[in-house]
Amino acid sequence: MSIQQAMRQMPASAGREAIGQGVALATTSSDEACCPRHASGDAGSMLLRAVLRRENLLQAFKRVRRNKGAAGVDDRDIDETSRYLAVAWPEIREQLLAGTYRPSPVRRVTIPKPDGGERELGIPTVTDRVIQQALLQVLQPILDPTFSEHSYGFRPGRRAQDAVLAARAYVQSGRRIVVDVDLSKFFDRVNHDILIDRLRKRIDDAGVIRLIRAYLNSGIMDHGVVQSRHEGTPQGGPLSPLLANVLLDDVDKELERRGHCFARYADDANVYVRSKRAGERVMVLLRRCYA
Repeated sequence: MSIQQAMRQMPASAGREAIGQGVALATTSSDEACCPRHASGDAGSMLLRAVLRRENLLQAFKRVRRNKGAAGVDDRDIDETSRYLAVAWPEIREQLLAGTYRPSPVRRVTIPKPDGGERELGIPTVTDRVIQQALLQVLQPILDPTFSEHSYGFRPGRRAQDAVLAARAYVQSGRRIVVDVDLSKFFDRVNHDILIDRLRKRIDDAGVIRLIRAYLNSGIMDHGVVQSRHEGTPQGGPLSPLLANVLLDDVDKELERRGHCFARYADDANVYVRSKRAGERVMVLLRRCYA
């Protein structure tokens, strides 16, 4: 449910008014088997070594198992991947540390959206979901504190209801004109260099940056054909929401700098203003920021 949909449940006395839409493994033993022990003293970046710590990887595998989900392009489910990694993980780990690991393409799927239409997702293999989840567990505590207080989606300790409560407070304060921005298409045309540049400003670790770029460039398989990808960030992997927040945070901060009241939950953002003229100015700003 979007912020706007949730706000529609508010009493009519709130008096909000929309101005327009912007552009814009099953047992512990199998878990243990997935990540064999390795010798210490490996080369590689400090942050990447933290990602590849056995305890972090086991936690990541357990999270991926809990989330279930379909197989990727390799057709391996959770249990098959566990058996595969028991043999293949040492080599994969060495490739990750050396910067030579190449993720598998994601599998393109479409799911219906609650308000009609379809949302495109890219489903990574279970192996790549584990690696992405391990990255997320290390990077989120570093990156999340840097994000705008007006961002609510996919952040620890924050819920969609918090965004709704913030929106209600804005409306009750007299900001009854709402600029509703759907950013779902924005992710399809994101320039990878821009995203990597924003990550580099927050993460001083070449190994992690190199791995994230490899995921961005991994390609999409559709009906057996792999399509290369030079822009866009497909949604569907564990790391996708964090990268989305990194990408959108600059615009969040620009709205803050200009003193706007807004709430963003993932790719749904609402800006609350007092007049239609102010709303039109916000729409011009957002079109420029998200161009």
